[in-house]
Amino acid sequence: MRNYRWRICALLFFATTINYIDRQVLGLLAPLLQSNIGFNEIQYGYIVTAFQAAYALGLLTMGSIVDRIGTKLGYALAISIWSLSAMGHALVQSALGFGVARFALGFGESGSFPAAIKAVAEWFPKKERALATGLFNSGTNVGATLAPLAVPWVAVHYGWRYAFLLTGTFSAIWLAAWLMFYRLPQDHPRISKAELEYILSDPPEPTAKVQWSQLLGYPQTWAFLLGKSLIDPIWWFYLFWLPKFLVTEHHLTLTGVALPIVVVYNSATAGSVVGGWLPAKFLSLGWTVNRARKVSLLICALCVTPVVIATRVHALWEAVALISLACAAHQGFSANLFTLASDMFPRRAVASVVGIGGCGGAVGGMFIATFTGWLLQLTGSYLPIFVLAGSVYVVALGLIQILAPRLLPAELV
Repeated sequence: MRNYRWRICALLFFATTINYIDRQVLGLLAPLLQSNIGFNEIQYGYIVTAFQAAYALGLLTMGSIVDRIGTKLGYALAISIWSLSAMGHALVQSALGFGVARFALGFGESGSFPAAIKAVAEWFPKKERALATGLFNSGTNVGATLAPLAVPWVAVHYGWRYAFLLTGTFSAIWLAAWLMFYRLPQDHPRISKAELEYILSDPPEPTAKVQWSQLLGYPQTWAFLLGKSLIDPIWWFYLFWLPKFLVTEHHLTLTGVALPIVVVYNSATAGSVVGGWLPAKFLSLGWTVNRARKVSLLICALCVTPVVIATRVHALWEAVALISLACAAHQGFSANLFTLASDMFPRRAVASVVGIGGCGGAVGGMFIATFTGWLLQLTGSYLPIFVLAGSVYVVALGLIQILAPRLLPAELV
């Protein structure tokens, strides 16, 4: 049996990498842009909020669009929008202009994860989906690792506008590869008969489309939605404020943040893969899907908690170690949370469920962005944010357990 499905996973990995390079640029250049463009902490919070608002708005429609027009065209549409928007940042000259550019970027990027999760559901049997999700989701960390190595250097030597132009061009290359290689397994000329049978080894499922209004009537949807609404804002905080935290609290330069951020996001990459591997290992020991998934989530939630003291340590690398552990655990938690959607829903509804959950996460991100901007402008203290970051994962797991105690599949009509 050839393993062509892992080539599809590689495509998803590269798309996720590009996605996170594009969205990381603003956070890396924020200290420089604040001095050059002249916006304060509150305005920066609003710029981030604009991205989150568009991300939420896009997820209200992108997930269902992907389900309606298919994964191939849906993902192509999303990456086309975000590529143009990423390069459009180079044309703006004010805080308002950045807000508009971020809004457009957020709308395009909202289609990434619903399409990727649906592609995994199309190309992998259930027992491999957590691992595949963890592998492609590790692209978030690789993108966030590559960006600090390249973006500050380009900005210092060529100007910040070229940093936005450079990162936006990678999407066009990926789009050509996606349109060339992606098809459904049953339509793909390069897949072997044995691998196709393996991919389709799960019981057949109905293909009728499912409306959001119907999905919101299931507790399984709310388990995923509330989990995403609680943990996603923490990741957004790290993505957009971690470089600023290191610059202001540990007095690093724009280029000096590269190594700490590389360490943080490489740790997160490992956490994403290990988080996807854990339930597969537990399943191999004879555990149920419910037990394997919940124990994996619990391990990750407990590993996050030490980050509450990140502002209380004075040594740079102690703070980096705490944040690295938290980001690794977040990505492990996230990989399993994403897989809950395919555990509890048939393929025809997966992208819509992921879209609903992502919308909740983006709305939560709007609140934390505005709150962080005001908090830093008025107090200059990161402590309340890190306390929140260390505690919400346990709460999220508790809500998942209440709403989906056995991870029973939703019985869709």
